[in-house]
Amino acid sequence: MKVILAQPRGFCAGVVRAIDIVERALDRYGAPVYVRHEIVHNRHVVEALKAKGAVFVDELDEVPRGARTIFSAHGVAREVEAKARERNLPVLDATCPLVTKVHMQGRRYAAAGRTVILIGHAGHAEVEGTLGQIDAPVHLVGNSSDVGALAIPEHEPVAYITQTTLSVDDTREVIAALEARFLDVVGPSTSDICYATQNRQTAVRDLCRVVDLLLVVGAPNSSNSNRLREIGDDLGVPSYLVADGSSLDRSWFSGKSRIGLTAGASAPDSLVQDVIARLRDFARIEVSTLDGIIEKVEFSLPAELRHSPAHSEAIAAE
Repeated sequence: MKVILAQPRGFCAGVVRAIDIVERALDRYGAPVYVRHEIVHNRHVVEALKAKGAVFVDELDEVPRGARTIFSAHGVAREVEAKARERNLPVLDATCPLVTKVHMQGRRYAAAGRTVILIGHAGHAEVEGTLGQIDAPVHLVGNSSDVGALAIPEHEPVAYITQTTLSVDDTREVIAALEARFLDVVGPSTSDICYATQNRQTAVRDLCRVVDLLLVVGAPNSSNSNRLREIGDDLGVPSYLVADGSSLDRSWFSGKSRIGLTAGASAPDSLVQDVIARLRDFARIEVSTLDGIIEKVEFSLPAELRHSPAHSEAIAAE
């Protein structure tokens, strides 16, 4: 059985930055460090950070006054920021810079007098944060059908912004529906969707041309991982979202000789290796990597963590 890895796959720069913020905060300030919501959507990552002393909470009321607090990579609403100040919580913001960019776009459009429409999935942490970052009404649409139900006159100037982890194809459909419905529409190009989301989706499309089954390593609540699996399904390739090697079902591979393997942006490579190890229990396998983009994007850390003593020692050891 041939196992072909997508390139790129797994951690993106925003996820690396968020995890690094938690680890460096633990190194610098000691445990516990409190994190509002999952730092990224992956149970294995969260459990590993818990073991190091991170405490994950649903709301800031659970954080002792004055305790070191981290906001997740998905971003938070302004009322959450205000509550942190009220409780005197020293905050490290791990919001992905590309999510922050969406917040800024939305505020600029609202300030220009446009009605803002957010393309995204209701209830997702990133969407909740974005809705709460814009000081104006924001209309949420999840698909092109939702556009027709918007209670906005067709002549009203509108602008759209997008959740960073959407399917590029689905987003294009919604944008086309908006442009067909309204006379004055502006917004970022689909190329402005998170680079990592686009790269991983492109890699999966390329992979699906040469495999007869697709495995996507990621968490059930990971939006970008679910989109990767959906792309495989849309292309007619049986596709499965798996948390790790224990999620595999031997029956999936009957009659399949070329297995595509990728991982969502919040899934560590160790889980990909775990899946490969489990596949070796099913058959003799040969592993290769499809040609693709080599990502070199890095996001800077908050100033107070850029020279963590422990990190400096690790760099010196390398």
